Amino acid sequence: MKEWDKAQAGCLYNANNDREIIESRIKCADLCYEFNQCKPSDIEKQIEIMKKIIGCVKGSFVITAPFYCDYGSNITIGDNFYANHNCTILDGAKVTFGNNVFIGPNVVFTTAGHAIDSEQRAKGLEIALPITVGDDVWIGANVSVLPGVSIGSNTIIGAGSVVNKDIPDGVIAAGVPCKVIRRITEEDKQKYSEYIEM
Repeated sequence: MKEWDKAQAGCLYNANNDREIIESRIKCADLCYEFNQCKPSDIEKQIEIMKKIIGCVKGSFVITAPFYCDYGSNITIGDNFYANHNCTILDGAKVTFGNNVFIGPNVVFTTAGHAIDSEQRAKGLEIALPITVGDDVWIGANVSVLPGVSIGSNTIIGAGSVVNKDIPDGVIAAGVPCKVIRRITEEDKQKYSEYIEM
């Protein structure tokens, strides 16, 4: 079995000495570099390059440079996706975002983990476990989402959180480690007032 196939199966694999994996990472790194060098006003070129990076794009998106990922091919983004500055996605396994996902600056999604056993780790063996983010999710600044995590729809992850376990639908969660604080309710629609032209 190829090292990439081992990774997709959730088994330990070696990403450091496999030519196919290394070449895929370099190709993606070059595309990320090209994207990150675009002038902010050159929206068309940014979209064109990002569509070469991301494996599956299901609608409109805005990704603010700089942006980094390992392979790109394992990333799916839904419609109306937004990622602020310095989003990093280590996509050794699938990373799937629903519709209307907003990501704050300096957020990391990492499917990658290293072997717990020190001998295996020294050999360069690692693991990749998928990450899933539902629809209508807002992830605050400086959040880390770790391997194997699912975040439910209509959920907010507070800034600075480390998400190491699944978070359900319809909640505000925050902390290190990230925990549910409370459910989102109808009263939350009254939290901020909208300006209405008279």
